[in-house]
Amino acid sequence: MSETFDEATTLKRRTFVAASTAVAGLPLLSSDRLPTATATAAPAPADRLSTVRLTVNGEQRTARVDNRTSLLDLLREHLDLPGTKKGCDQGACGACTVLVDDRRVNACLTLAVMHQGARVTTIEGLTRGRGEQLHPLQQAFIDHDGLQCGYCTPGQVLSGVACIAEGHTGSRAEIREWMSGNLCRCGAYTNIVSAIEQTAKEA
Repeated sequence: MSETFDEATTLKRRTFVAASTAVAGLPLLSSDRLPTATATAAPAPADRLSTVRLTVNGEQRTARVDNRTSLLDLLREHLDLPGTKKGCDQGACGACTVLVDDRRVNACLTLAVMHQGARVTTIEGLTRGRGEQLHPLQQAFIDHDGLQCGYCTPGQVLSGVACIAEGHTGSRAEIREWMSGNLCRCGAYTNIVSAIEQTAKEA
């Protein structure tokens, strides 16, 4: 009985070790390198393509895209602006937040063709006109150590800029409420609130 158990245990261990070794041999892919539907889908027929013209970070940009292309994929895949992050792709994490005509938008949930002629601001354009100087909220994030892993930071900063512009900074509770779509509950979220609070006071 014990002999049979030992053989079965050995077999399970060998299977586990073999599987672990195979997985360990695979290259790790960051979310930036994961294949996307846009990258792998068959080319769309001409009647499903549109020319989208936007003002992105103060510059006129034009792209010919599938009508199903999200604003997020337009920015990342067609305009080479990877600062806007591709996270959950369901509008839940807020990592893809950009400003469209100064209003915050989850870029993964909206089609690029819906924003013809709009003004889009991504994290790359937040310092436009400032030379090498950071936007005050970017500096506040650094001062308050509000970065944690940093992956969601671009969306958080842009959402914070809108939160301040909208006047939703009367208290820490109000900031938390209006930033709830972008605040991860990791160790940095209270620091993010502090960064927004400080920037609003100094504005």
